[in-house]
Amino acid sequence: MSENEKNREFQRPRPVFPKRAVITGGMPYGNKELHFGHVGGMLVFADTFARFMRDRIGKENVIFVTGTDCYGSPIAEDWRVKCERGDFKGTLEEFVLSNHNKQKKTLDSYGVSPNLFGASGLGRSKEIHAEVTDWFISSLYKKGQLEKISTMQFFDEKAGVFINGRQVIGKCPVEGCKSTKAYADECDLGHQYMPENLINPVSTLTGERPSMKPVTNWYFKLRDYEKLMQEWTEELKKRKDVRPVVCKTISEFLKPPVIYIKREFEEKYFELRDSMPEHKYLEESKKPSFTIEFERLSDCDKACRVLTDSGIRYRTGKTLVPFRLTGNIEWGVPAPVLDGEEGLTVWVWPESLWAPISFTQTYLEQIGHSREEWKEYWCSKDANVYQFIGQDNIYFYGVAEPAMWMAQQEAEEKTSDPPDGELQMPIIVANHHILFLDKKASSSGSVKPPMADDLLNYYTPEQLRMHWLGLGLGQRSVSFMPKPYNPEAKPDDTDPVAKDGFLLTNVYNRMIRTAFYTAQKELDGFLPDVEPEQKFVDDAEKAVLDYERHMYNFSFHQCIYVLDSYIRNGSKYVTKSLKRENLTKDEISQILANLFYIIRIAGVLLHPIAPFGTEKLRDYLQVDERIWSWGTILKPLTYFTGTGHKLKFLPPRTDFFARHESQFENTENA
Repeated sequence: MSENEKNREFQRPRPVFPKRAVITGGMPYGNKELHFGHVGGMLVFADTFARFMRDRIGKENVIFVTGTDCYGSPIAEDWRVKCERGDFKGTLEEFVLSNHNKQKKTLDSYGVSPNLFGASGLGRSKEIHAEVTDWFISSLYKKGQLEKISTMQFFDEKAGVFINGRQVIGKCPVEGCKSTKAYADECDLGHQYMPENLINPVSTLTGERPSMKPVTNWYFKLRDYEKLMQEWTEELKKRKDVRPVVCKTISEFLKPPVIYIKREFEEKYFELRDSMPEHKYLEESKKPSFTIEFERLSDCDKACRVLTDSGIRYRTGKTLVPFRLTGNIEWGVPAPVLDGEEGLTVWVWPESLWAPISFTQTYLEQIGHSREEWKEYWCSKDANVYQFIGQDNIYFYGVAEPAMWMAQQEAEEKTSDPPDGELQMPIIVANHHILFLDKKASSSGSVKPPMADDLLNYYTPEQLRMHWLGLGLGQRSVSFMPKPYNPEAKPDDTDPVAKDGFLLTNVYNRMIRTAFYTAQKELDGFLPDVEPEQKFVDDAEKAVLDYERHMYNFSFHQCIYVLDSYIRNGSKYVTKSLKRENLTKDEISQILANLFYIIRIAGVLLHPIAPFGTEKLRDYLQVDERIWSWGTILKPLTYFTGTGHKLKFLPPRTDFFARHESQFENTENA
């Protein structure tokens, strides 16, 4: 059925979805198990949308990929430390494999269902990822989009080795950033800077202050794409399916290079002014620092060196800087040999950006398709790529990646709206921070987040999915406040996680049971051969269209509101209708026809959100997977079953959406 044919059933316009879709989820590092932020802050959202798209456009047209980010200095350093402490025995690859398997098991427990949970450094996905990396970098080089830059790299004199990434820690030099977890050229908030600008660097290997020695690496000419990025960002601002935080964060980097200098150094600055490259002095009398602005990044870098040599403290502003592609860390994807530069590996961030392309190819090969089919998903105007990430990673996915995608086009075809056959611009779905007990938690910070597996000792996966999706992380940062972890919670306080699950565990669960038990008692377990009344079809249409519109805009919390209203109204109808006395068999059949229709519609809308319970419902309804298709979403159950359909017998007190066993003792308070 075509999109137009589907839409004829409805009374108002519907959003248009692509023919094919790739959904990606930000990749967790290979040195850790998954904490609640990985799952509840991002991957559950990606999974929900992927499940929705499978139902909406057909599962054969959707590829959902994510996986373990295997390479980089944080992983190598963590492995080194754990081996040194005796916490792990084995090779670095075995260390990553162990964590990869744990991550996959956790995602399975939560019903997160990628077509491929790959690994950039393991198995067949490693081999394909290396090939894609070689192609990607070599093609940028051939198109003149790379440059060799010699920079100063940290060197630990005591250990006798170059160090980078998280082997160096200091204070971020970017103006306004208060991060004290700044590494070689990137802080934990995603700000980029030249290594020599890091404030108070310390080697994590020896605790000594490292020296600096020159190294040569390949960089992508990110600054060349400022104008195209500005045009693209202006288009993004007009779209309802792009969150404001994405455009705001991208725009922060599309500014001229600036240096912020404290007022106490103003007199000294004026003495040095003529020895610096041409720049503007911006008078901002009410601020504790003043600003100097440059047209060219190279001039800004020269000025930084003058200030550093003169002992003047300063911070640099956010701007586009050359995006480093290579390094010399041993644990990385081998870089192609270009201009005789051998022995380089690829920096983990750039290769993680095209890893979803590698994983798409790996998945296609797994199912017996040609790997070249990846272009039908990534390079066709009939397809969309939806990338689910956290707010901290917008720079990489919203600045570096789109610019490199633009650069992959031939020079004469460069545009912010690529033609069919070229890499299409992704749709970035960035969530705000999910806090823990009102604080930002991270495995490397002072506030440790609960592990995703541990939460399942207190909640079911579907209670947690409902709660996280309803938080509204697309609008603002929100705190996760699970009662068992909250030292300030009182015994009589309602658990906010369990409360958000009541719609399933109490209301919808009771509605389904009532329908089955009444059918078993009054109709010998048969589905009534009666059409639902028109009012219920009209109510369903409104709920379906509202839900679909919110899902199109990634307003997951609004989808929860739609479901809450629709299911609770259905529950009121059941209570009111079946309480009537002296109902005839025909009246009962009509009530049940209406009720099963409500259950069927709610089940389709819940299917992406609560997959375990809705699949159990499908089993007891004794229908096949066609029930989830949006092509026939307003049809009653009899459309799929025909007449004389018998339901699966439902034993007493069977739950489709059960509470966690730890919550049974609190039933009275619920």
